[in-house]
Amino acid sequence: MSVFQYLLFPFAVLYDAVTRFRNHLFDIGTKKSVTFDLPVINVGNLAVGGTGKTPHAAYLAQWLLSKNCQPALLSRGYGRKTKGYRLATSADTAETLGDEPMQFYRAFGAQMPVAVGEDRVLAIPSILLENPEVQAIVLDDAFQHRYVSPSVNLLLTDFARPFYDDFLLPMGRLREARKGARRAHAVIVTKCPPSLSVAAQQQIAARVRAYTASPDTPVFFSYITYAAPTPVFDVLFPADFQKVVLFSGLANAAPLAKAVSEKYELLHHFDFADHHRYSPADLQNILEKYRQVADAQTVILCTEKDMVKLLSAETQQLFAGVPLAYWPIRTAFFDKEGFELFLEKSIFNKN
Repeated sequence: MSVFQYLLFPFAVLYDAVTRFRNHLFDIGTKKSVTFDLPVINVGNLAVGGTGKTPHAAYLAQWLLSKNCQPALLSRGYGRKTKGYRLATSADTAETLGDEPMQFYRAFGAQMPVAVGEDRVLAIPSILLENPEVQAIVLDDAFQHRYVSPSVNLLLTDFARPFYDDFLLPMGRLREARKGARRAHAVIVTKCPPSLSVAAQQQIAARVRAYTASPDTPVFFSYITYAAPTPVFDVLFPADFQKVVLFSGLANAAPLAKAVSEKYELLHHFDFADHHRYSPADLQNILEKYRQVADAQTVILCTEKDMVKLLSAETQQLFAGVPLAYWPIRTAFFDKEGFELFLEKSIFNKN
């Protein structure tokens, strides 16, 4: 821990007091949590920043569809310019929905409703009123939104920065104390190395369970897989391209940069803040760097989350003739069968 973090300790103590008091009010029933008559599966975390909630929510949505259970996704819609409840339509953009809900809508909009709303207690009935066929709700990032009591509460924690080694804001990145993990029905350690051994998984699970409600709380492990890079617009690029100018707006871009470097020659990485809105100046800087270093084997690469913020006609014109691609990611589980059996029992076979 750095000296600067120690200086922030008094503020972390104050933050802890506020969040503990709030949680206590929910625990004793002074603040009420609403339960709904259909399965509500929450994907959340204790820390600020990216733990991979969106690809895990996509995994859940795809799994529910495979079980002939019609889901809907509900997100707060962080970073959008609109307010209140909004059901996604083809007219929406990342500015009206937020980048992650827009990413989800592009992937699943034809198969399920996607909505945003700060007040989930009001948003869920609105979804059901407009879409009576919905049989389950997937909540994105609502672990601290205790006004809704989920049927299944999934806590995600990043392998590189697990909650049990982290500290409360502003000393660290935790939104609430580690013991908040007691509300989790299962914990998923995300972004693991694909080669993570069973012994290492057992050691991590033991540390996680020091904070969960039960020593038997399931702990699962997931890792990222990368699909083939895909053109953002209609400019094709060599299938065997070798060099990349990368830009990203993520909470932690280190795993992405590492994955790119392992497969390609990474010429430059523009590392923007999470949920960054790309200005014309940002895009011009990216293009200038590309033109300085590019050859016929060079592609500009971004994430799917960033791609949804680039779909305007102006951006398409700016990148005319330039090979711009995004790199889709997917979630995979070390124990896929065990995780899906847990979901089956938790959602469909509660009795």
